[in-house]
Amino acid sequence: MTSLLVDSHCHLDRLDLKGFDNQLQGALDHAREHGVKHMLCVAINLEAYPEMLALVEAYPDIFASVGVHPNETDGKDPDADELVKLATHPKVIAIGETGLDYFRSNGDLEWQRVRFRNHIEAAKKVNLPLIIHMRDAKEDTLKILAEEGAEQCGGVMHCFAEDWETAQQALALGFYISLSGIVTFKNALALQEVAQKVPLDRLLIETDSPYLAPVPFRGKSNQPAYVRYVAEKIAALRGIALDEVANRTTENFFQLFQAKT
Repeated sequence: MTSLLVDSHCHLDRLDLKGFDNQLQGALDHAREHGVKHMLCVAINLEAYPEMLALVEAYPDIFASVGVHPNETDGKDPDADELVKLATHPKVIAIGETGLDYFRSNGDLEWQRVRFRNHIEAAKKVNLPLIIHMRDAKEDTLKILAEEGAEQCGGVMHCFAEDWETAQQALALGFYISLSGIVTFKNALALQEVAQKVPLDRLLIETDSPYLAPVPFRGKSNQPAYVRYVAEKIAALRGIALDEVANRTTENFFQLFQAKT
């Protein structure tokens, strides 16, 4: 396989490894066989962060982020200064995932917005891009990004699942659009329009594994190897070669995250 791919968002510490003798190396080898060279392992909370970081440290072509997911309620909620301190580790190339999720949380969600603003502040201080989670909260997410001057650090709208109008607003703020296995779903027509229209120099691909496996694995546990199916679907939608999608999204990853191997 000549196409070298990057999985720009995965959770390696949460993968289902039963098919690989419960060894992460098996899943990584599987990814390499599918042309996936680099991966970004994304933090969800601070409690699992040290172990996640130790896992990533063993591999020169895997990177990490630091942050607390908007739906996390039981663990530590860091302020901007603590995030800045944690982000000094050489493996950390992004802040997040952060953002807003009004689908899985109820009641007064001001705490989510405060957490989001703290992450943006930290990202600007350390000049690292943001990884944005946005679900049922597009108006407030885009509003806070604009209010906090998030274009100063930039970032990516991870697992983007909105329409082209929303994508244009994110692009106008200087953010990249990352597409996941959702783009392969039959009913994802609005998202497939985004896949056709987003400028190639602002596009990333991801698995969000172990979640959201693409067709033909929908409903099963996702793996970094499956980012290839996302790239293939985008190539088909745009009428271009897989190599072009692979090369451009890989270039975009290193342009945005300034990752060093």
